[in-house]
Amino acid sequence: MLKIILVGVPCVGKSTVGKMLAERLGYKFFDFDFEIEKYFNSAIEIIKEEFWTGHSFRKEARKVLRKILKENDDNFVIAMPPSGLMDFYWRIIKEDDSIITIVLKDKAKNIVKRLTFYDRYSKQIEVEMTAKKEAYYLKELRLDIEYFRKSHNRAKIREKVDGKSALQVADDLALLLTSGAKSYELSSS
Repeated sequence: MLKIILVGVPCVGKSTVGKMLAERLGYKFFDFDFEIEKYFNSAIEIIKEEFWTGHSFRKEARKVLRKILKENDDNFVIAMPPSGLMDFYWRIIKEDDSIITIVLKDKAKNIVKRLTFYDRYSKQIEVEMTAKKEAYYLKELRLDIEYFRKSHNRAKIREKVDGKSALQVADDLALLLTSGAKSYELSSS
């Protein structure tokens, strides 16, 4: 059984690549945020408001990760949030040798072109991207990339998205994972 966990900063392509990768491999796919919403029967932003910190939220949300891992004996892919390899999640992940962790990496200037926005009820909304907003989001993405660097370096595979479509990234990862080579434990980039 192979369990694949994808992490990366917001809008790097985790869910899109994860769905495509799962499809190519014939695996189940889980979007962790969606699974949290199902488990707690509420929108993720509303759930997060109930906690003082992201740390305390992850402490509670780890129940969802444990549930997915326990209830699924088949191969699967999980698209995790940027914090997917931190504290409470990481303690669970590092105990299971069958989990392959993959971080998707891209430059902030590429990610900002793919930004999608959601309201507090998890409904996608349109936001006009002005030059001022773009500069703000570029700065925020760069801060996120730096903030999560240490935990993302825990991933067994580091896949660079730079200039590739989601389909190409999914195909590259599928080839890497099915090639039989164990070199993926170092890095694919």
